[in-house]
Amino acid sequence: MILVDQITLALRPLADPAKAPAMRAYMKDRYPFLGVQTPQRRAATAPVLRDAKPLPVAALLDAARLLWALPEREYQYAALDLLDKYRKRLEPRDLDELLALVRTKSWWDTVDALAVIIGSVVRRHRSEQARMDACLVHEDLWTRRVAMLHQLGWRGDTDEARLFTYARTLAPETDFFIRKAIGWALRDYARHAPDAVATFLAAEGGRLSPLTRREAGKHLA
Repeated sequence: MILVDQITLALRPLADPAKAPAMRAYMKDRYPFLGVQTPQRRAATAPVLRDAKPLPVAALLDAARLLWALPEREYQYAALDLLDKYRKRLEPRDLDELLALVRTKSWWDTVDALAVIIGSVVRRHRSEQARMDACLVHEDLWTRRVAMLHQLGWRGDTDEARLFTYARTLAPETDFFIRKAIGWALRDYARHAPDAVATFLAAEGGRLSPLTRREAGKHLA
């Protein structure tokens, strides 16, 4: 695909073998890196992403999937930049493909960015929160993390009852990334509704891990 070729041509000349090992180590040696840092990556790909505007959503998703298949992590980041730039064009029918990316080469860096993109679709199509209910009990922990985080930044649009129900549902889990996600989601909502979160923590804190409680209460008096 031309778009993917353009992105690879933009990034490959910027590869820095001296920086790549540290970037890989930061991600626990899970994925190889070109050694292109975020500001340079975004500057190099910005014209390509801008020129992608006329493409249909299906083509954008195809490009993201092809970039995901490339070994170096910067290509997954470029795919996320592409999807984020055009996220207002994404529709409920695209959620399956986005969730497939969540479950491919999964780690917090890509999953959390996808949670925001998926959340933007669900925020515009509130009936899709039923899809998030299903994700909450999915066997894949990263899919459960997306469910917990999908309302980040919603502020007054947050479905408070759902947020607290999700936190209760996931509270027994011992995985670090799930516990962190619960705390992060509650902390984010506390910026908008601190009293509601404080009341929830007072009532349910005993069910939550210490990590979750610390994260949730960071901005509470």
